[in-house]
Amino acid sequence: MATAAPVLRFTPAAGTVRRLRIALGTTVAVAAQAPRPQQAAAAVEAAFAAVARVDERLHPEHLNSDLRRLTAATVGEAVPLWRGTFEVLRFAQQLSHASGGIFEPCLPRRAGRLSDIELHEGACCRAVARAPVALDCGGIAKGFAIDEAITALQSAGCSSGLVNAGGDLRVFGAPTVVLLRRAGGLEPLELSQAALAVSDRDARHVPPGHRGYYVRGRAVAQTERYAAVSAPAAMCADALTKCVLLCPAELSAALLRQFGAVRLA
Repeated sequence: MATAAPVLRFTPAAGTVRRLRIALGTTVAVAAQAPRPQQAAAAVEAAFAAVARVDERLHPEHLNSDLRRLTAATVGEAVPLWRGTFEVLRFAQQLSHASGGIFEPCLPRRAGRLSDIELHEGACCRAVARAPVALDCGGIAKGFAIDEAITALQSAGCSSGLVNAGGDLRVFGAPTVVLLRRAGGLEPLELSQAALAVSDRDARHVPPGHRGYYVRGRAVAQTERYAAVSAPAAMCADALTKCVLLCPAELSAALLRQFGAVRLA
């Protein structure tokens, strides 16, 4: 499921540090404001380090990926997980259950589904698959990376910040204006203390390795082509755009209410 990124109209305040790098299969922009420029610069580096850590552990094919190890594991084998991976899989299971199994990040090339994975929390988090699975968390992993980067900025004492990765972004502190696509064209939207995600079935450029989400074992009318969702966190916003596109309208509306999100388009 491809993404079409919203357009930022961003006027940085004095002392804002901005950096742009390639990560997560897309372009990642980080901006931060802090009492001292050196503090903001260090915070931005910490944010990119957080993004790299998520990319390493949640990429489906990276050598150090938890998802790769879980896919390669034998049925019933306990696979140690980074706590961030555990959080993403736990959230994915919550949403999968709430959507009646429609939200499903397990690829159809194997029989196993998200419900076949047992998660065990503790000093060392673990996962046990009761059926062969092939996981690709796609956009929700990207959203989680943004959330981790925002946490890094806040922990470093930044008063405001922004992280934008393709179709997902999140801001805190100073409001940011985004140009959001609607039926009548681009419209300005002011964001503050919120995340925004978009998914577009008709987007021309699909990020490498982004294989989408699948509905198996049922017929689902997929009439929606585009969704934009605002939520408190980027992982949640991204996941709910998939639900808007895949779920019946009444169910997607209920999911938006349950997770404190709003559909914008």
